[in-house]
Amino acid sequence: MIVWAPQPKQAVFMSRGEYEALYGGAAGGGKSDALVIEALRQVHIPHYKALIIRKTFPQLAELIDKSLHYYPRAFPRAKYNAGSHVWTFPSGAKVRFGSMNRVQDKIQYQGQAYDFIAFDELTHFTFEEYDYLFSRNRPNGPGTRVYIRSTANPGGVGHGWVKERFITAGPPMTTLWQDVEWTEPDGTRRTARQSRIFVPSSVFDNPALLENDPDYVSRLASMPEAERKALLYGSWDSFSGQVFVEWRNDPAHYEDRVQTHVIDPFRVPETWRIWCSMDWGYSRPFSVGWYAVDHERRLYRIREYYGCTGVPNTGVKMEPSDVAREIRRIESEDPNLKGRSISRVGDPAIWGSDGTESIGALMERQRVYFEPGDHARIAGKMQVHHRLAFDEGGVPMLYVFSTCRHFIRTVPNLVYDEKDVEDVDTDGEDHAYDELRYVCMKNPISPKPKIPAKRPEYDPLDRQEDFGQGFDRYDFYRRVQ
Repeated sequence: MIVWAPQPKQAVFMSRGEYEALYGGAAGGGKSDALVIEALRQVHIPHYKALIIRKTFPQLAELIDKSLHYYPRAFPRAKYNAGSHVWTFPSGAKVRFGSMNRVQDKIQYQGQAYDFIAFDELTHFTFEEYDYLFSRNRPNGPGTRVYIRSTANPGGVGHGWVKERFITAGPPMTTLWQDVEWTEPDGTRRTARQSRIFVPSSVFDNPALLENDPDYVSRLASMPEAERKALLYGSWDSFSGQVFVEWRNDPAHYEDRVQTHVIDPFRVPETWRIWCSMDWGYSRPFSVGWYAVDHERRLYRIREYYGCTGVPNTGVKMEPSDVAREIRRIESEDPNLKGRSISRVGDPAIWGSDGTESIGALMERQRVYFEPGDHARIAGKMQVHHRLAFDEGGVPMLYVFSTCRHFIRTVPNLVYDEKDVEDVDTDGEDHAYDELRYVCMKNPISPKPKIPAKRPEYDPLDRQEDFGQGFDRYDFYRRVQ
């Protein structure tokens, strides 16, 4: 008796040998089933332990229901403990269902070891949470395979780091390699390589679902634009909960600057005013941005200095004096900044003091002076919206030089806070956005009239001969981000 058989794309995902694999991108690809069944792969080994995790416990209900449907049929003597949410198999192997509602909840996994860890809806997690469970991914005994699997749709607080780690890092179905190194207690230097892969899927890869529910595609197609692009087409550039839906990054228009916010760098005219804005961070990244203002009050982000280790949302822990000295060096060497009068605005928190010398004061010792920025979050956010809006000619009031990669990486991926639904979720990497707010509030503008969105040049719902006529169902994954 066959209890469950994978669809073709599920089989591809479950056959991969990489250490990390992400499956999904769009809705309907059978992601949850794949994780629940994958956890069974090693239950014949007595010391095997698996963890299937969602952000909150109520979100686990569907996964637990799937396990109650499949596991007893495949292993009649398996037992489920509803109190601890753990399946115990005849061999003694265990599969646990868990959650991590807050970063602090990771303590519940301290001291635990899991041969297999599965994240369902990975974009709901911060990188800190994902990274912590790497330390829990280790063998409980000999003979087990140790690896991590995840599923995701676009959107959520982790959208940015997941997109960077799996989507824009390389083409889909391509093994990506990361070099890691460490030092042994005796001083010996060791290196190794760690692999990961993105396996895209959509409802069109799930013929069983389409046969059982032919109207499912129509329901996805009827959703609002952002949700439709993400869940039906698998676009990682438009998703539910995205704050700045106006954002466009089109390399084809970097030169003519039409219908894009990212443009080629150029020499800034001497008559334009220059601003420097800073959002302070120590354990989190700091962000310093330089902006030029033209005679129409349009902002151009022309340079950035971002204090990040390379790990998402992790700061370099630099002293304020060192940051100030680097700001001075950049301003003395950059052709667009050298010799210019620069107005500076900064995070108001740098003047807070607990009795010691403030961050702002330490920077002033290096002759780098900031005036406090306006921290009005909602008003500042609306100013960003006003500047991102395109006029009838496709020209916005904010351009970003293509060299400002951290701004381009983080700001478009910000999502709304689930509790304060008008504000940005501050658990995301919002540092470049914060310093943008400060300079926008120093140069406020009125809103532009909204311009209707252009119709798509093709209709992805036209499935003539399995997406014939040149349409590629995974085109979104291959576009320049």
